[in-house]
Formats: sequence, C-alpha cells, structure tokens
Amino acid sequence: MENSRNEEGQEKKMAMASGSWIILDAHGKSSTLEADKYKIMERAGLHARDLRILDPHLSYPSAILSREHAIVLNLEHVKAIITAEEVLLQNPANSILAPVIEELSRHLKIVDSIYGIHHALGEDDMEKVECKNDQATNRGIKDLPFEFRVLEVVLEHICSYLDARVTELETSIYPALDELTSKISSRNLDRVRKLKTAMTRVNARVQKV
Repeated sequence: MENSRNEEGQEKKMAMASGSWIILDAHGKSSTLEADKYKIMERAGLHARDLRILDPHLSYPSAILSREHAIVLNLEHVKAIITAEEVLLQNPANSILAPVIEELSRHLKIVDSIYGIHHALGEDDMEKVECKNDQATNRGIKDLPFEFRVLEVVLEHICSYLDARVTELETSIYPALDELTSKISSRNLDRVRKLKTAMTRVNARVQKV
C-alpha cells in the first residue's frame, strides 16, 4: 500500500515536472519540445530552484531571474526561459500566449533580416538603406543582445495586456458609478464594490510588473 502511494507520488511529481514548450531561435523560427524539468535544466544551464517560479502548480508572484546562462521570467501568463540563442515559452497551447509568440517571431525575423542586410552590404550601401528606414530603430535593435530584444517584446506585450484589462474595467466602472449616483441600491453598490475590487487587483498586478 505504501509502495503504491510512493509510486503515485513519483508519477505525479514527474507529470508536474514535464511539459510542452515552444522554442523561438534568433531567426524567429519556431519548434516545439516535450521535456521534463531535467532536460530543460540541462538545455538552459539552470538549477532546479530556478524553475520553481515557472511551476503552474505553485503560486509565485511576477519575477525575472537573471542567471549565468539564462533569464527566467514569470510575468502574468508568460512563463519563459531566455538564453543567448533562443527563448523557450511554456504551455504554448494556451491561446492567450498566441499574440506574444506571434510578436516575438515577427520581431526576431525583422532583426534577422536587418543583420543580413548589414552583412551583405558595405558601409556606404548600408547608410543609403538606413536613410530610407528608421535609423534609430534599425541601429537600436541590432545592437541589443538577443536576451534584451526578447525581454523588450515580452514586457511590451504584458504592458499592453494589462492596459487592455484596465480599459475594460473603466468602461464598466463609469456607467456603474453613474447608475449609483442616480439610484442608490444594494445591487448598484454591490456592482461598484466588485468593480473596485477587480481594479485594485489589476493595479496590484501592474505594480508587480
């Protein structure tokens, strides 16, 4: 009986440790990976404790961990590992991740094409090309390390996501306040109270980011 429980515990532990990942390389090309935490640790040069903030079964606050070989981040629904060559995003089947995956792929492909142009053309020709484009943008993104380029896209996505949540709440709050002003009732009071609680929670999430 005890052995059976131990086996069940080990199976549950392994199930929690394994998972699906989508990998985007520096060229914006994607691939999927089924791996347990040990394979991920070996691939990214991380320790087991570094992956705790990514465990969906644990409630960890938003965080960005900088390690020698990788950056581990847990921001809202984005749980990822960024190395110098690739970014691994956990649970790619989650539809809420689709926009950030699409934006990362698009951004990395653009940067890759800029690098290609720089290598293919001489300095004089490159200056002519940059004059036709946004020089600050081109030079800025090509000079950033891969890890920072990924972080920039993820942070912009999270900020836009939270901003959209705030906008949604505001569109509901103002009509609710107008109703409460015109008619004080338990129903209207309860509605305003719930919206205030929701706004407080969103503000707390924003502060964590």
